[in-house]
Amino acid sequence: MSRQPAQNPAMDALLETLDLERLEIRLFRGQSPQVGWQRVFGGQVIGQALVAATRTVEEPGRFVHSLHAYFVRPGDPAVPILYDVENIRDGGSFATRRVVAIQHGKPIYFMTVSFQDDEDGFEHQAPMPDVPPPEQLLGEADLKAQFMTQAPAHIRAYWERPRPIELRPVSLTHYFSRDKLEPSQNIWVRTTGPVPAERHLQAAVLAYLSDMTLLDTSLFAHGTSVLDRSLQVASLDHAMWFHRPPVLDDWLLYSQDSPSAFGGRGMTRGAIFTRSGTLIASVAQEGLIRKKATE
Repeated sequence: MSRQPAQNPAMDALLETLDLERLEIRLFRGQSPQVGWQRVFGGQVIGQALVAATRTVEEPGRFVHSLHAYFVRPGDPAVPILYDVENIRDGGSFATRRVVAIQHGKPIYFMTVSFQDDEDGFEHQAPMPDVPPPEQLLGEADLKAQFMTQAPAHIRAYWERPRPIELRPVSLTHYFSRDKLEPSQNIWVRTTGPVPAERHLQAAVLAYLSDMTLLDTSLFAHGTSVLDRSLQVASLDHAMWFHRPPVLDDWLLYSQDSPSAFGGRGMTRGAIFTRSGTLIASVAQEGLIRKKATE
């Protein structure tokens, strides 16, 4: 059963962050929330770049079906991000755009994104994993009460910050164990406030949340997490396929596995399902997961 979340300031702030200022026909400016982060969250750049590309597609029934991106420099949350969109092609049923995100005169991110008219065709999908529903799992308030009081200050700060996306991991073992565990996880996710029923915007919010927890999954096999301060962790690239229209009025299951880590890089795959089991998106990401150099 779907439910519409109550209004939430963090969700409102995300929607405002995704509402870019248009400077020219294919040039946009985005802002970053001032929440104390040292660098811009990758999901924000993915979402903003997708909004920029979408606003240059004039065909009203043409929606994103895939994107492929690289993070080349860390984003600076103290200054705006410029999004320069190049119109690669407008075809009979597809459109292609290339977006470059720029700060301090240099690219920090670039993305190719493809849009397609809705059409009928063959259909199949992988099944959703059999996991407990989110109502049977600990909520974030319960997690904070039970586990955060004894956590280090930087971990408490991460979890206690108001966020637009709520996470409910099916298993908490990975987060409170130093054992080397299977590099896979299932996480229920949902927005903490309503998202307007506008398909382009819902796709941008889904792209935003798709960057969450992926690098953690690649570190489970090594008994550590992205909160380990001895690690240098960053997204390197990101690919996403939008199989079916996104639905953000209820919980989604984000199922992830990491097939490989090598050379200081970890690769993770993800599948995003509705509660009823419909596969709406697939994700692949490789990230930097290396030990920091010691003096």
